[in-house]
Amino acid sequence: MRTTAFDFTPLFRTSVGFDRMSRLLDSAARVEDGALSYPPYNIEQVGDDKYAITMALAGFGEADLDLKVHEGTLTVKGKPGDADGKDRKFLHRGIAGRAFERKFSLAEYVEVVGAALENGLLRIDLERIVPDEKKPRTIEIGAPRQIEGTARAA
Repeated sequence: MRTTAFDFTPLFRTSVGFDRMSRLLDSAARVEDGALSYPPYNIEQVGDDKYAITMALAGFGEADLDLKVHEGTLTVKGKPGDADGKDRKFLHRGIAGRAFERKFSLAEYVEVVGAALENGLLRIDLERIVPDEKKPRTIEIGAPRQIEGTARAA
């Protein structure tokens, strides 16, 4: 386990609205090294505003997985089915079948648009969908407009 001596409290004493950043810094400081390795995953950019998370989940079925998005955090939980190993006698069990919980922090306006489990790989598709009022717009330069109630001197 990694321990840190960083105290971020002074950074947030005089700031308002940075709760998400506080949670990110706090969770980054508390992550255990073992939690980083299972299950293995990739994060890739597949377009200008499109991303994909691919997780290797051998032995898990759709019923064994739970995906949730809440307050900018995508949580993927997996709990293998109970029937898989009860009546079987393994001489070697190298395929991990343990429960897990993996959290991903999503940037503003990033939404989960789909998920599929195929050949032991869970692919979660994400897209940044910025509302029109937040997108930059071009202002045309033309004749000045008069505001009602004001007259321009000629």
